[in-house]
Amino acid sequence: MGGRTTWNQALAAAMTEAGDPGPVLARAPDAAAFDVEFYDGYGGEEGPEVLAWTPSRVYFPVSYDGAEWLGSAPREPRSEGQAHVGGG
Repeated sequence: MGGRTTWNQALAAAMTEAGDPGPVLARAPDAAAFDVEFYDGYGGEEGPEVLAWTPSRVYFPVSYDGAEWLGSAPREPRSEGQAHVGGG
């Protein structure tokens, strides 16, 4: 982390990490928010507030000490719990 990025780039990385083949079904507030370039390194939150849905997961912004990335959680109930998000 620590460079210029967009939520579209972060979403692709988060989907790969989650093993989520997609497709992306919806984006909030809109697709344009995912194209906004921002610095994702430590310091302050710069990325817009967003959400994205695929058939299996929902993606949301996570921040720790100003570093930003997308976390995700399953859309459907499952037997195992959700890992902690953020922190370090």
